[in-house]
Amino acid sequence: MTTQQSDRTYRSSAGIIGGAVLLAIAAWLGIDALVTGHGRTPWFALAGLILAVPLIVAFTLRPAVHTNDERLRIRNPFRVIVLPWTEIATLRSAYSNEVVAKSGTKYQLWALPVSLRARKKAARRATRRAAQASGQVRPGIGGIGGFTATRQFPEGADRAESDRAMDDLRELLEARGEKESAQGEITVRWAYEVVGPALAGAVVLAILFAVG
Repeated sequence: MTTQQSDRTYRSSAGIIGGAVLLAIAAWLGIDALVTGHGRTPWFALAGLILAVPLIVAFTLRPAVHTNDERLRIRNPFRVIVLPWTEIATLRSAYSNEVVAKSGTKYQLWALPVSLRARKKAARRATRRAAQASGQVRPGIGGIGGFTATRQFPEGADRAESDRAMDDLRELLEARGEKESAQGEITVRWAYEVVGPALAGAVVLAILFAVG
C-alpha cells in the first residue's frame, strides 16, 4: 500500500515578518503623503504605493513551496513553477536553494533562503550536541569546579530551518521520484497579478516625472 503524504507548505518566517513591517511602513508614509501632501505629492505617493506594495508582497509574503504526492509547486516573486516529482533531477543547496529539472533547468526556491549565519549557529549546536553525547563538558562560569554541562537541544536543532526543509523535500523526491502518479509536464506561469500593478505604478511614476 502506498502511503499518502499530506500537502505541505514551506515559507520563510523571516520573510513574512519583514514583509509585514515593510508594508506597515509603506502604508504609514504613503497614507500620510496622500492626506497631508500638496500639489502633485499625493499623486506621487499613490503611484509609489501602487509600485511598492506588489513588489514588497512579491519578495516577502508571496514566496512559498507547496508539495503533495504528485508535484512540487514553487511560488516565486514573479513566477509559479509546477514540477512533477518524476521531472526533478535533484535538489541542491549552496548559497541558494535550487531544484534542478531533468532537462537541466534550475529554479530557485525563494521561500527557502539560505542563511549562512543560521548555518553557523546550527553547526555550533551540532558540536555541542556531539560533545554532550560523548559525555564531555566545557569550561564555564558558575558551574561546579568551574565547569558547566552543555545545553540540551531539541532533535533537529543542529540544522538551519531552510536546510531542514530541503531535507524534507529530498525525502519526498526519493519517495515519489519514480511513481507513475507523479508524472507530467513542467509548467511555468508568470504572476501577472504582481507584474501588472507594479508595472502600472512604474508607468504612472514615469509620467509624473516626465511632465515635471
